[in-house]
Amino acid sequence: MRVIVIGAGVAGSAAALALRHIGAEVTVYEAYADPAGDVGSFISLAANGLRGLEALGCLPRVQRLGVALPRQRMWSASGRLLGDVPRGRRGDDPLHSVTLMRGALVEALRAAAAEAGAEIVTGERLTGVTEAPGAVTAGFLDGRRDSADLLVAADGIWSLVRGVLDPAAPRPRYAGLYCVSGVSADARGLGVEPGVFNMTFARNGAFIHLAAGDGTVWWSAQIADPRQPRLDDAAEAGAGWLRETAALYRREPVPSAVLAAAVGTHPTVLMHALGPVPTWHGGRSVLIGDAAHPVGAGQGASMAVEDALVLAAALRGRAPSDVPGALARYDAARRPRVTRLLGAAKDNREAKKAGPVARRAQAAAMRLFLPLFYDRSTAWLHGHDPAVVVG
Repeated sequence: MRVIVIGAGVAGSAAALALRHIGAEVTVYEAYADPAGDVGSFISLAANGLRGLEALGCLPRVQRLGVALPRQRMWSASGRLLGDVPRGRRGDDPLHSVTLMRGALVEALRAAAAEAGAEIVTGERLTGVTEAPGAVTAGFLDGRRDSADLLVAADGIWSLVRGVLDPAAPRPRYAGLYCVSGVSADARGLGVEPGVFNMTFARNGAFIHLAAGDGTVWWSAQIADPRQPRLDDAAEAGAGWLRETAALYRREPVPSAVLAAAVGTHPTVLMHALGPVPTWHGGRSVLIGDAAHPVGAGQGASMAVEDALVLAAALRGRAPSDVPGALARYDAARRPRVTRLLGAAKDNREAKKAGPVARRAQAAAMRLFLPLFYDRSTAWLHGHDPAVVVG
């Protein structure tokens, strides 16, 4: 079977690797010269995603690139501890959540896919997709065309293929949050405990920080603002965003101290939401990752890895003529789990935008709920093993 993958980010690289494991001939097309790039900041992999990486054979490589975070602590704006729970795992799971830079994860997965025999072509921007009964053809901006038995669209939240499959598909919208992220010096001096993912529900949005392996602090301010800010690409933009962010968090002691020690920022990112996508596949094209379901809630990368494994499992041993049936099986296997997570992701976004009254109610609920029910309520998510699906 010959497969075209559009996008060499987390989802596309994981899909290429999983499909090589079942013997497919894979060519990945990526619009950017460097698909790792300077996009976003750090991302996390929960235990379910890490088990997926283990099935793909690249778990140790990814673990070496990041920092293990066994615990997650939630804090009120005033600094009161709201909850201390296992981070992205069940309490008895020895596999600890890993946080690493997005670019490092992409590079690791892309290298593993290439080593497994996938061809990765960069600088090729998709312009159209045409399906026929026995093949699917991708067209690119420079006039190049390529045909295969299957096209896997891992082209992100702004997916072109999603619109080809369903012109009435929902479009991304600004979610009322934008993200300013960066690095601060001297984790020890700031009193940031290693191995802990900290989230403060501050007055102007959630603030995340953690101790990195090199003694620095990685931080991300997820700022609530109903008005979509304009992003400035000028060289001095990072300093301006840092000043504005520091002013917004000046009343929260810990975030304020972390921001005061900042030594660099990453490009500011707008957060978008996407309504449920009713059409995930055609006869020979399928959406995976953010193209089908941007989930957030610390599960974006893990869900992309799960998608890749389940798609490969649906295609294993199938003839090219059975691709349409395999895509239907993939949809049926993935949609219930993803739909459940999308509800949790929406709640997660709203919690970060809560006003003063809602924040107080939220804090009270967390102090009561987290010690008693967190592990049980998230077992379906973190305890999942995509390797079982793969068999």
